[in-house]
Amino acid sequence: MKKALIVFVVAILLLVFSGIWILGKSEKPDTQDILALVLVLIVVGFSVFVAVRKLASLRRGEPHEDELSKKIMRRTSSVSYYISLYMWLIIMYLSDKMKFDTHVIIGAGIMIMAVIFGLCWLYFNFTGIKNE
Repeated sequence: MKKALIVFVVAILLLVFSGIWILGKSEKPDTQDILALVLVLIVVGFSVFVAVRKLASLRRGEPHEDELSKKIMRRTSSVSYYISLYMWLIIMYLSDKMKFDTHVIIGAGIMIMAVIFGLCWLYFNFTGIKNE
C-alpha cells in the first residue's frame, strides 16, 4: 500500500518539475522539449496505471505478486531487453547523423527503454503468455 502511494507522490512531483522546466524556459519550447515531455507523460501514465491496479488488487484481498505476474514480468523484462539492445544499435548508427549532444541522446534512449518496457508489459499482460 505504501509503495503504491509513493508512486503517486513521485508521479506528481515529476509532472510538477517537468511543468516548471517547460514553463521556466525563456524561449519557446521546441520539438525536442515537447518530445521529452511526451515521453515523461507516457512513463508517468504507465506508472500510475500500474499503481492503480496494485491498489485495486490489494483492496480485493489478492496477493501482491503471484506466479503469473512474476512470469509476465520475467518475460516482459527479457523481451524489452532484447528490443532495447537493437534500439541502442540504431541510436549508435544514427548518432553520427544527428546533431544532438551526447547527454540528450543517452537521456532519450533511457526514456525510450522505459516506453519499450511499458509496451511489452501491456502486450504480455493483456495477451498472456503461452505455456512453453
